[in-house]
Amino acid sequence: MDPIGEDLLKAARPELGYREKGGQHTKFGEWYADRLSDPQYRDAPWCDMFIAWAADKAGVAEYVGQFAWTPSHAAWFIKHGAWSDKPEPGALVFFDWSGGKSYKGVDHVGIVEKVEGGKIRTIEANVDRVWLRRKLRDTDKVVGYGLPSKVKETLTAARQDTGVKTVTVLSERPEGPGAGIDGVVIPVVLLLGMVLSIVVGALRFTGRPRGAHRRWVAERPSEERVRLHPYSPEKKRETADAGK
Repeated sequence: MDPIGEDLLKAARPELGYREKGGQHTKFGEWYADRLSDPQYRDAPWCDMFIAWAADKAGVAEYVGQFAWTPSHAAWFIKHGAWSDKPEPGALVFFDWSGGKSYKGVDHVGIVEKVEGGKIRTIEANVDRVWLRRKLRDTDKVVGYGLPSKVKETLTAARQDTGVKTVTVLSERPEGPGAGIDGVVIPVVLLLGMVLSIVVGALRFTGRPRGAHRRWVAERPSEERVRLHPYSPEKKRETADAGK
């Protein structure tokens, strides 16, 4: 099992059997509301807020995401290239009770615990009206699966993609004018450095006083980071959990 999913499940399992209080109040909604400084979440549908809570407790929120609105959560996995149509333990499973297959119609989310033939065993919050329980589900209402491990891969690759960009030819032959070079690549900074060396050498050769010319400094571009969407305040109350 993916270690991120395993950590998430370890945080979720001890909460099995939890039941919401009067007025749809839950400790998960209260936690989410405090994090967002918005009391409306205290009595909002809580299937996704429970997952946010469990991910935070497990220390994997960066890769699981923290949302209250399930369509936004599904879109976040799609954005990070971490969306799949195949279940696996530790993945998040997104449902549309009407049977649609668009992330925009997602009604509900849970965590896949096991895959049993053509069915999935899940841990889900806000099911059977008030409970946090295990469920055995058919997959006909599943829209897709969010894979935390793939989110980690995407973020790790983005963070490693640092330094100055180069004109790069990888496996494909370049097209257009100059294509006959056949893969010879000159980094932009190296080229500029060569020009700078020639200019500096010429100035020294002519005896120009030091400091009499402007010094050119190449700026190193900042690391391209993928900004997580930690919460989803654009929709204050999730109504999509109806019908479970």
